[in-house]
Amino acid sequence: MRSILLSAAVALSALAAPAYAHPKLLSASPAANATVAAPARITLRFSEALIAKFSGAEVAMTGHAGMAHGSMPVAATSAVDADGRTLVLTPKSALMPGQYTVTWHVVSSDTHRITGSVAFTVR
Repeated sequence: MRSILLSAAVALSALAAPAYAHPKLLSASPAANATVAAPARITLRFSEALIAKFSGAEVAMTGHAGMAHGSMPVAATSAVDADGRTLVLTPKSALMPGQYTVTWHVVSSDTHRITGSVAFTVR
């Protein structure tokens, strides 16, 4: 009886679908909450390969001496790098001094959309 139960458990585990994890943000450059010189590009590295068609990011200035409130979108392009795990944002012009927030959305092989944000300051 024991061997039958063990065989059944092994058979069921073989039929189980593989578990997929969601992509996790491993690092950002500039790093979260860092104060930096204006970066020429912003990179977000993830734990899994991304599906480029469904992944992207936007950058917005969220704090500046002349801003009353709210945020101002920054013209930038976003693309998945050749390594497949890094999302790269390239601002179309130099970032002015102030606070910025990068809001990202990514999809990997598990097909679940994951979102997040990273803030930094340009001095």
